[in-house]
Amino acid sequence: MKVTYDPEVDVLRIVFSNVPVEESDEDKPGVILDYGKDGSVVGMEILDASEHMENPMVMEYTIVPERAARPTAAVFREKRGKYGTKK
Repeated sequence: MKVTYDPEVDVLRIVFSNVPVEESDEDKPGVILDYGKDGSVVGMEILDASEHMENPMVMEYTIVPERAARPTAAVFREKRGKYGTKK
């Protein structure tokens, strides 16, 4: 994972994978998700980042111990259904 912030244009970019971007979609205003050929999310951009976070030039990274980790997305989908609705 790679995180970059460009203060000149106030854009925060998070790259999850080096897979080429096939498609981008503005999910919510100012939040752009980048997708690979298989539909997986490979990156994300936050426009006007300084308006959405305290200081986009500071990043905290934490690894949560396994016993305290939250359920994975697969577990969430299993419990809530494919689109977040209860089964």
